[in-house]
Amino acid sequence: MTEREPFRIRVDVRVSDLDQQLHVTGAAYQQYADHSRFECVRAAGVSVEDLLRDGFGPVNLETVIKYQRELRAGDWVDVSCAWVWGAGKTYRVEHSFTRPDGELSATISYLSGLMDLRARKLVPDPAREWAIRAKDPTLLNLEPVCL
Repeated sequence: MTEREPFRIRVDVRVSDLDQQLHVTGAAYQQYADHSRFECVRAAGVSVEDLLRDGFGPVNLETVIKYQRELRAGDWVDVSCAWVWGAGKTYRVEHSFTRPDGELSATISYLSGLMDLRARKLVPDPAREWAIRAKDPTLLNLEPVCL
């Protein structure tokens, strides 16, 4: 599979996203990343409602935030969403936050899995589960699955 540009959305910094020094809070960065990931999943054509109805739910097992340059009130930020697959029950979702001046503000890396909500265990092949539900699995960095 050829490498493609990651999915991106633009988010406006709101006053409710700020701390006392008028910097974006860590929680707001995580919310921006969550929003980017949700929009990526929707753009790929995955119905989150169907995923849940089928008894599967995405879970974050680890979150790593690395701050580079501050975001402040009045800024906007481009938030990317890139899915990184390997063998096994987990995968990574990587987000970068690019400021209006083009500088990298932060990165967030999630170690994630897809939980079978009935068994309360991670599914053994999450890439396949995501790919069979996606109309455009390439947005999730996956190849289409032939059923």
